[in-house]
Amino acid sequence: MGGLMTAEIAHHWPVPPQDGYTVDDLLTLPDLPPHTELIDGSLVFVSPQRDFHSIVIDMLVAGLRRTAPPEMKVRREMTVVIDRYNGPEPDVMVVRAGAVRNREQTRFEARDVLLAVEVVSPDSEARDHDTKPHKYAAAGIPHFWIVEKAGFDHAPVVHAFELSQETQSYIPTGTYRDTLKLTAPFDIDIDLTEIDNL
Repeated sequence: MGGLMTAEIAHHWPVPPQDGYTVDDLLTLPDLPPHTELIDGSLVFVSPQRDFHSIVIDMLVAGLRRTAPPEMKVRREMTVVIDRYNGPEPDVMVVRAGAVRNREQTRFEARDVLLAVEVVSPDSEARDHDTKPHKYAAAGIPHFWIVEKAGFDHAPVVHAFELSQETQSYIPTGTYRDTLKLTAPFDIDIDLTEIDNL
């Protein structure tokens, strides 16, 4: 009966490199959970997606694709390479069409992203409000939206921001509840009440 009792660890987590993980690690490590992001050299695992998150992404992707000009493409949940230690995954983004190289592509460079959109989840709230906008702005992404649930019916509310060239930070350009009508990065007209039909 003597001796130490030890508990078996059910899952072996790799020890991070001394300087942190890199984007190359993010894109090549086997068996990472879906939608893993890299923030400041740390791997960030996301919780299972909620229905609100999923249908808002679908609604925005469809709405953006409807009016996107040929020189722009809409993508969902792909890595954006900001630097060696940062590879976030916006929920939705608009990229330059020339940046779309092939169907095997797993990443876009920040310089090719014109709009990054984050749909807030309970586990991502701090990253979506603070960490990611700061990094997207520093990387020069000209437009940023954050989408939240509001009211008793949990309707989507879109907060739109544009990059200030002087401060390299985002300034608010509007809050949209029922209809999302914007002229940048292109003419956008999305009926946000359509969520009730999805």
